[in-house]
Amino acid sequence: MATKPTSPAESLFRPPVNRSMRDLDRSFFSRKIPTTAARVADNKHLARLRTDLERSGTLLQAKRLRAVQPDPDHERRANGGRCLVLETRVKHDEDASTWGDVLSDFERSKILEVIPFTLELGYEYWTAHDILSAILPEELVDEMTTGYNLAGHIAHLNLRDVYLPYKSLIATVILDKNPAIKTVINKVAPVGANSAFRTFRYELLAGDPSLEVEAKVRHLVFRFDYSKVYWNTRLSGEHDRLAELFRPGEAVCDVMAGVGPFALRAATNGVFVWANDLNPDCHRSLLEAVRRNKVQDLVRVSNDDGHEFIPKAVDDLQRRASLAAETRARSKDHDKAAPERPGRRATKKKPAQTHHLPPTFSHFVMNLPASAIGFLGAFRGVYRGREPLFEPHTATALPMIHVYCFVSQQEAAATTTALQGTTHGSASRGMDLDGAKREVCRRISEEISCTITPETAGTDIIPVRDVSASKEMYCASFRLPAQVAFGSASQRGDDPLRHGL
Repeated sequence: MATKPTSPAESLFRPPVNRSMRDLDRSFFSRKIPTTAARVADNKHLARLRTDLERSGTLLQAKRLRAVQPDPDHERRANGGRCLVLETRVKHDEDASTWGDVLSDFERSKILEVIPFTLELGYEYWTAHDILSAILPEELVDEMTTGYNLAGHIAHLNLRDVYLPYKSLIATVILDKNPAIKTVINKVAPVGANSAFRTFRYELLAGDPSLEVEAKVRHLVFRFDYSKVYWNTRLSGEHDRLAELFRPGEAVCDVMAGVGPFALRAATNGVFVWANDLNPDCHRSLLEAVRRNKVQDLVRVSNDDGHEFIPKAVDDLQRRASLAAETRARSKDHDKAAPERPGRRATKKKPAQTHHLPPTFSHFVMNLPASAIGFLGAFRGVYRGREPLFEPHTATALPMIHVYCFVSQQEAAATTTALQGTTHGSASRGMDLDGAKREVCRRISEEISCTITPETAGTDIIPVRDVSASKEMYCASFRLPAQVAFGSASQRGDDPLRHGL
């Protein structure tokens, strides 16, 4: 993206440039801007003068700069004197042609006096982007980003190689300009490259080396060691989107729960959640988050492999729902048998809204995009022998599966080519969305030995976020097919999609 041209007035407020700087010198960023101000004769007129000068377009309009400044004269300033800084086009000399009618009228009435004024800007005035634009090589400025993943007090950068020589400068400026940030780190290896738990190798660039985080999302609080778990604040919108699909009283199975952003978000809406993660550190943090956020009655936490957890959770939910139903039945019988106490008037109380534990899950969430689709085979035969729990025997539909994955531009284009027999889409044109959706469905179909397409009823493939310039993250939502749910756990059909589209 090309840098927008600036007007002469705007350029006055740009920081000085030093592209040879390697160690941050904050004192270098100092600028004095000669301009004009309106000295206010009596502060009781200050508010009215400010409003009228602003409406006339005469008052200075600059980001992060207050138009009201102390009087430059020491004695007047000591007595509380104020002045109003004017637009740079307004000149303080005897030629009043730049003043405009409003300023001229005020000057003639002696309510104010037009005087020379010097604005002094220092390092604290400019933003991180301003400072970095003044010290990085010019060819890097246009594609520069000051974005980062924020986890509590940690700013997590993912710097491209061309920015690595300037990583200390970048980190120091980010630390300076964001009071809530205490630590800046840079990822040095892909997520999961050295661990099956979606953790990553990093280097400390600036600030406090502690990665013990307290992160707040809406009203929820999570505590964890950022170096030992996976956390991405940018997914909070996706957590909200999916959680809105869950209804109070439903049961949701979060197979790869991490520290619990999906699980706790759902539980606070009255959803029963079975939450699991194989990472022991995630498991510990998830247990703490459940207690801290007071959702113990709604969330059950496990530390299992996802393949094993899915059928275990299905069995556990049905068993607990059956026990709960028996307990309710015994309680009702006891209430009927209990004699009324004499001398006490019966009172009717409005019963509190309660939700009974259902025997089946309404949703399964599988947020492990690098490999979650590979766990779908665990659904083959998961409800075999439980057919009476679902339609048409009851009003309960088979559960929805929400599985996350990555798709590259090349994979999407290759799938489209295989379907059409011609080259369609390319990396230079960006992501082939239809091809990406069909690639996701191809992978799902292969794992469950049943054809799923974007046109299958109840199926929705949604782009979640850009992972890189050529790779995106998707959420595939589909209804668990009956032939999969009630089929043989070991059977793998000869679906044509297993051989590629």
